[in-house]
Amino acid sequence: MAEGENEVRWDGLCSRDSTTRETALENIRQTILRKSECLRLVKETPHRPSDGLSNTESSDGLNKLLAHLLMLSKRCPFKDVREKSEFILKSIQELGIRIPRPLGQGPSRFIPEKEILQVGSEDAQMHALFADSFAALGRLDNITLVMVFHPQYLESFLKTQHYLLQMDGPLPLHYRHYIGIMAAARHQCSYLVNLHVNDFLHVGGDPKWLNGLENAPQKLQNLGELNKVLAHRPWLITKEHIEGLLKAEEHSWSLAELVHAVVLLTHYHSLASFTFGCGISPEIHCDGGHTFRPPSVSNYCICDITNGNHSVDEMPVNSAENVSVSDSFFEVEALMEKMRQLQECRDEEEASQEEMASRFEIEKRESMFVFSSDDDEVTPARDVSRHFEDTSYGYKDFSRHGMHVPTFRVQDYCWEDHGYSLVNRLYPDVGQLIDEKFHIAYNLTYNTMAMHKDVDTSMLRRAIWNYIHCMFGIRYDDYDYGEINQLLDRSFKVYIKTVVCTPEKVTKRMYESFWRQFKHSEKVHVNLLLIEARMQAELLYALRAITRYMT
Repeated sequence: MAEGENEVRWDGLCSRDSTTRETALENIRQTILRKSECLRLVKETPHRPSDGLSNTESSDGLNKLLAHLLMLSKRCPFKDVREKSEFILKSIQELGIRIPRPLGQGPSRFIPEKEILQVGSEDAQMHALFADSFAALGRLDNITLVMVFHPQYLESFLKTQHYLLQMDGPLPLHYRHYIGIMAAARHQCSYLVNLHVNDFLHVGGDPKWLNGLENAPQKLQNLGELNKVLAHRPWLITKEHIEGLLKAEEHSWSLAELVHAVVLLTHYHSLASFTFGCGISPEIHCDGGHTFRPPSVSNYCICDITNGNHSVDEMPVNSAENVSVSDSFFEVEALMEKMRQLQECRDEEEASQEEMASRFEIEKRESMFVFSSDDDEVTPARDVSRHFEDTSYGYKDFSRHGMHVPTFRVQDYCWEDHGYSLVNRLYPDVGQLIDEKFHIAYNLTYNTMAMHKDVDTSMLRRAIWNYIHCMFGIRYDDYDYGEINQLLDRSFKVYIKTVVCTPEKVTKRMYESFWRQFKHSEKVHVNLLLIEARMQAELLYALRAITRYMT
């Protein structure tokens, strides 16, 4: 735990038993009051002997505790904990000590807070899900609060993540969180890095490892190359990468450990895509999530304005972006008409295999010419970049500069027939959990499109999924890639490619520029499709390399 928090036991607050929570809250209250009183005395009598900690250290320690309490007062699913945390904060304020307040506008910078389910207003089924998540992690994080638009998916996601991080498995707990840090850092995702730094320390991880990857065990350092290639250019993974990890003498990975590591890497690469794609805000108790300064007239930070991440309520809408409702309406109508026409064409005639292959190659080439609107390199911050090597290595299209990567045909190696069984054999039950999550994301539908009901969206969902796999050089023989250009417009393709390949470059403007008439819940659904298609693509390349090594 961060300094200041290790004196306090927060675990009791995760209990389903209200008496246990009450006892834990009282202990927390007394500890915080004691520290507050000490700090007040030090300020009043500066020459008084201290307890070994400087005034600044004591203040920092108390501030971390108060920030944690603020998070509980807003995000704990148990009402008694929310109310008592708020009461403790007010009593501290009455002692003349400044307490924190949340920064930002809720769990997402892209989605108005009023459209996201408020903790405390959930139904019984959702409360049970929130309580499970809180009991497992000691927090109800912003990712969960945005995914809650789709409860069926969220339940599957939380179950899978809980198994990967906390249940019996080949890797020790601190390794799992460190691999999460390594994976999130590749995309400069400080949100996920910060969460797992805290989790890593909480399960007894060595703080020295956090000074940089070179301070971690050689076994984890060896994973750096696979992490790099998997995150940015998974089509380059070979059986030699696998062999290098499995035959590293005293630093060797077992096959089971490696499969666990690969699943964790792909999970966190994809989760970084979701974090940036949905504009997830810092957690209330983490850096950037709260402030001890009183509110000012302008509640936004100048860096948010330059990043395009300011709240829509705080800033005037640019007239170029202020598209009329009728224009957005016609976008939806045009998309639905294209879906009807494509369905009719499908019914009338089927393209030959040669024509289908040709259309795949055309779409694959075209995907190379889709760039994010801000194609400059993003320089990673030191606190994130120290967790990985080769900071200049990033996404590059697989067919650039005459380099030819053979098409990965799903008919030769697919998740259902090959990847699933390999994962389940080496890391029991995880294959089943991942498979369920893929299926829920792919098949999830409420039969709605913007203002329309009773719509079959399967054609659109398949186009999104297959476009992502096409960007990774993965081809389905039975799919007509001509449909992608009909259904996905340029701004949507820019958003998809940025979220999947370079998520750290996603801006609020990109999020707002596609499907302007669609609900936020539908855009979150798009992000679920993107992250699961991305995870499956990475897994296919890694698992195929493991299979080739084994045979």
